Amino acid sequence: MSFLDTCIQDSLPIWRSCMETPFLRGVADGTLDEECFKGYIVDDSLYLREYSKVFAWGILHSSDMEEIRNYYTLLAFVNEAEDSTRRYYLKRYGLKDEEIQPLPLRPENRAYVDYMLNAAQNAVDAADCMMACLPCMLSYGWIFGEMLKNVPGVQNTPYARFVNDYAGERYESICKAWEAFTEKVCASIPREREAHCLEIFRTCSEHEHHFWEMAARPRTDLGGAQA
Repeated sequence: MSFLDTCIQDSLPIWRSCMETPFLRGVADGTLDEECFKGYIVDDSLYLREYSKVFAWGILHSSDMEEIRNYYTLLAFVNEAEDSTRRYYLKRYGLKDEEIQPLPLRPENRAYVDYMLNAAQNAVDAADCMMACLPCMLSYGWIFGEMLKNVPGVQNTPYARFVNDYAGERYESICKAWEAFTEKVCASIPREREAHCLEIFRTCSEHEHHFWEMAARPRTDLGGAQA
């Protein structure tokens, strides 16, 4: 088993527990209050802004052009693919990106991005950066792949486009490419660093769980109300 496989297996129980959160159960059966989903889209927009900065730190720490190209493809995917669906739902809910960007990150979101950015800023090499950003990417693919397989009726909910974005072949192929890069950079890390890298991966998976729990509570600062 590769080191990345070890990290994934270690976090799988956390990813499974994410699927049992009220938010993701509501997405699966279509019963989620759309006010919660609207809040999630805002929270995710703010998250992606900070998440992109992880790749900036990765580029600063890069030792060769291959690493730089990898972070560039990650950033391009976030900007072009994930951002497309995000903007679709913003339009659906009558929200404008320039209006939500000044909004505060909720505590769970802030704790998550601060942890990722700290891991990337203080990275020894690319392994730390990839451990920080991969749990989000890979857990989404796993969660929504499982959801689509187990609850095909999700295709008939308002959240079908959202689910399909992460359960499709394109997303899977991109994740495979990132996994291959991570396997390469982790192959040479000293054994004494493995525990630290595993901790980063697991902690970010735990933050994913906290994010999904947060998303079940609608934001109160949309539509003119104060947070």
